[in-house]
Amino acid sequence: MENKEWFEYDSFWENYAPIMFDESRWAEAPAVAEYVKELAQLKEGCSVLDAGCGPGRISVELAALGIDVTGVDIIQSELDAAAESAAAENVPLTLIKADLRTFRPKKQFDCAINLYTSFGYCDTIEEDQQILNNIASSLKNGGSFILECTSRETAILYFTEGEWFERAGITCLTEFSVVGAWEGLRSKWILIHKDGKRIEHEFVQRLYSAVELRQMFLKAGFSSVEIYGDFNKSPYDNHARTMVLVGRK
Repeated sequence: MENKEWFEYDSFWENYAPIMFDESRWAEAPAVAEYVKELAQLKEGCSVLDAGCGPGRISVELAALGIDVTGVDIIQSELDAAAESAAAENVPLTLIKADLRTFRPKKQFDCAINLYTSFGYCDTIEEDQQILNNIASSLKNGGSFILECTSRETAILYFTEGEWFERAGITCLTEFSVVGAWEGLRSKWILIHKDGKRIEHEFVQRLYSAVELRQMFLKAGFSSVEIYGDFNKSPYDNHARTMVLVGRK
């Protein structure tokens, strides 16, 4: 039997999605969709590939803005949740179950997005590069790709060894440690339910610097790359809240 990566298991998302996509994350989705529309200069009727769409948080909001959205994810339960959200908001949404490492769409898009630190979890750098290659090939000439994730710089800037908090009625404990020479960030999440049920999961996110990712974008075929510290085009400096890269094909 072929070994799966942790993010390919439905059970992980069933346990952790309520924590990752809490009310605050859903509340910010309309604003993020507006930022995406502005960054990619999208007009009504333009097409967007949400590469790693999860439960459709941003896909649904973009569709509500009149954008033709195709969401791709490897987890069926997340796609089902996205379909439910789209139906509740009465917006059209095309959903495809696929692995971004091998996904090559039949049509090309005006824009692609990969948001909320959904990049850097593959076993190898080559697999990460292949995802970028596939996304680049899925775009029309002049198209844009927006990637938002934790970078090496922001991981250092906001590093903490752990914390605990209450979310969705669950007590959450987190432990973080550095892998190698800041090559990755190991995260351990412990969920304690009110009935005493305890769930633990540990994973490593590969950390890229903004400069390294820019080079990977260029290697994938993008002609230019902009780097920001937030969706509002704030500088990528010591005050950066996150890392947002915008590749132009």
